[in-house]
Amino acid sequence: MTARVLGHSGAELTAVYVPAEGDGDLQLAEMVGGSGVPYGLPTSYAVSGNSAVAAAFRTGLPQWLSPAKPSDFGAYDGAQTVLADVSLGVLPLGEDPKRLGCLVVVDKADAFDADRRHLLELHADQVAAGLEAVAARVMARTERRSLLGPGLDTLRGGAFTLVLGTGRIDADAQVLELFGIAPREFDRRVETLLACTAPDDIPALMSIVEPGGVTTGGQQLSFRIRRPNGELHWLSLRCRVVVDADGAPERMLGVVADASYLRPSADEVSVVQRLSAALAGATTIREVSRAVVAALRAPLSASRVAVAELEADRLVVTLLDPPEPVAWPALWQSEWRSEWPDASCHAMPTLEGVLRGGHVALWPPDAALEPGLAGIGPGGLAVLPLPADGRIVGVCLVGWDEPHSFGPEERSLLTATAGLVGQALVRAHAMDAGHELATMLQRSLLPRKLPALPGGVAVARYLPATMGLEVGGDWYDVIPLSDGHVAFVIGDVEGHSAGAATIMGQMRTAIRAYAVEGHPPDVVVAHANRLLHGMETDLFATCCYVDLDMEEGIAWFVRAGHLPPLLRYPDGSTEELSVEGGPPLGVAADGEFPLTEVGLAPGTVLVLLTDGLAESASLPLDDGIRRVRELLAAADPADAGRVADALLGSDKRRDDDVAVLVLRYDGMRVRPTRVRWTVWRLPDAVMHARRFTGRTLRTWGVTEEVDVALLVVSELVTNAIAHTQGEVRLDLTLTADRLRIAVNDASPRAPVKPATVDWEATGGRGLLLVEAMSASWGSVPLSGGKQVWSEVALQPGERLGTGDAAAAEGEEVR
Repeated sequence: MTARVLGHSGAELTAVYVPAEGDGDLQLAEMVGGSGVPYGLPTSYAVSGNSAVAAAFRTGLPQWLSPAKPSDFGAYDGAQTVLADVSLGVLPLGEDPKRLGCLVVVDKADAFDADRRHLLELHADQVAAGLEAVAARVMARTERRSLLGPGLDTLRGGAFTLVLGTGRIDADAQVLELFGIAPREFDRRVETLLACTAPDDIPALMSIVEPGGVTTGGQQLSFRIRRPNGELHWLSLRCRVVVDADGAPERMLGVVADASYLRPSADEVSVVQRLSAALAGATTIREVSRAVVAALRAPLSASRVAVAELEADRLVVTLLDPPEPVAWPALWQSEWRSEWPDASCHAMPTLEGVLRGGHVALWPPDAALEPGLAGIGPGGLAVLPLPADGRIVGVCLVGWDEPHSFGPEERSLLTATAGLVGQALVRAHAMDAGHELATMLQRSLLPRKLPALPGGVAVARYLPATMGLEVGGDWYDVIPLSDGHVAFVIGDVEGHSAGAATIMGQMRTAIRAYAVEGHPPDVVVAHANRLLHGMETDLFATCCYVDLDMEEGIAWFVRAGHLPPLLRYPDGSTEELSVEGGPPLGVAADGEFPLTEVGLAPGTVLVLLTDGLAESASLPLDDGIRRVRELLAAADPADAGRVADALLGSDKRRDDDVAVLVLRYDGMRVRPTRVRWTVWRLPDAVMHARRFTGRTLRTWGVTEEVDVALLVVSELVTNAIAHTQGEVRLDLTLTADRLRIAVNDASPRAPVKPATVDWEATGGRGLLLVEAMSASWGSVPLSGGKQVWSEVALQPGERLGTGDAAAAEGEEVR
């Protein structure tokens, strides 16, 4: 047995000493070559003695003894030695605090040159790694802690020398035997050995054998080869680079050893078997995802597992464990607009590269990854592309919070898992196509993300029904309006069908268009009602529309057959608002939709919801509203996202869609200051507008950007006077860091920026100047007209002053 293990070092004698239990001695475990007696090697050494073996074990440094007369070697710990005309090398096995023993090599005089010493040190590292792995398996099975005779026949190996500049490799017979190559057929090309490597492991191996791939400190790698009979076999490689006189990499010295002890254990095989059985019975994407999480998280002691499908350039998550948003990075939380987030691959270029390559990727603790990935596994991250039908259909991410090291066995397990899951996803798609199509249609009609709001935070959640395969008609929207107003909308179209989803999309688009045009809330809902009534459909829709002044905290509610909104006050009490309602949309063309005005104090939470959250076949509506209010009262308003998650509860079976929109109103610490100026159609109208603007900006303390503001006012007012009829109004708004200039006129025609301007032309440059001077600019429709606006960034340090113009906030000046 040991002849295959240690004899391949090519020495006259090779021996392994390991710690004996209890007595503090190093005991001879294996020896190959001579009987040991001619060289005077004892059966044990005292760790505290003065022998080279004890010194190597204590210090962790190799000991090299040159040829000498017997008297020069002396008596090691009282043993009779007759070493003469030979060289002795003692190499420690393992590192503190788990030193495994020492490797002793005896050879002819002057046999240990620099290259030979490097190879023997690598060989010692291989022996130590094998002893650790074998001992771990022995202790796991029988609780034996002795390292004597643990099966060293698994550690047989050989050495090679690779010339980095040419790729020429000299490998001994043991290396060729491990690769399954006959010596007479070996052409001494490194590519011949690489051709035997398993495709998944080639990139890692290539990164080592290419010039510059390994530092002089060395590297280790475990990889798989395919033997001529088709069998996959594990090998272990340890290598280091030797540099020339100029410090440039010249040769690589390496030791390749049999690593069959890395084959999957019975536990790992059972994991794959259990996963295969679970996937065989999975008929939906959700069931496949649950099987993956159940098979991997506990056996791997993982902190997080995510399963996602790949659709175009986005990851559509099918399951996260743990499911709480707070457990995932901020990028994932920002995309949490439904039950699960769907993130862009472009936001995670490292993940995008792994999916493009199609190979399992492993990152050690604290790897330099983008935040969207680093937060999943700060202690280690595994990314498993899921292949099927020659393409990547999804990805599984496994992350650890505590530092985690990846062994070859784990890599093999993850690779096998990826293939199984990819095929299962494709099968589930074929069985679950109707539900997946409905869910994708529903998500595509909802906002991808909600806008950031001044003075508040809005979040939304949508959960499709789990009973049946038809798409629902629930929708929500958050619409920024002019003058610091924001519209919040939630609605529900009758029924579950593609027709309901179509009406839902049309209603959401129509309400957004009417709201942006500047109509009052009751007019917006009335227009949407007439639009739906005029459609050729028997479906109706309910809706709740809220127009909130974010500066003043005044909200105007309009309800069209929908559930009333809920409020959570700063003291923790809740209320179901008594909002006067009108009929559902599409029922009566002349339906009336009265306004209800409510003031909101900072710290108030507003909740808009659909009936799927509060009502079911087993839960009456009144009881459901009461339960939602209790959950709202118990939730922490500091995090609006957690409030929304708390309202959804843990019920996984739903016979109706659920949509909920949550706003935490904070109020604005610094309110914008506004003034208005009605421009009379006089020959010197532009001059008066400029004078008004200049006086206002001086009063506000804005000095650096006065010239830019006056130029923008001149161009916008000139265009309105010259190209429109009716009233023209100039609005100035000062915020913390911006000045907004807006000119309203009665023409619905939007201004068109010229593509090119002739230098001899007398006009056409106005909008080009506005674009050049502004941080941003644009045009929005208003009722019967439009507003052209420009925003000018203010220099740091410009502050709002006090004066007549500031006191005239919101007033109209003629």
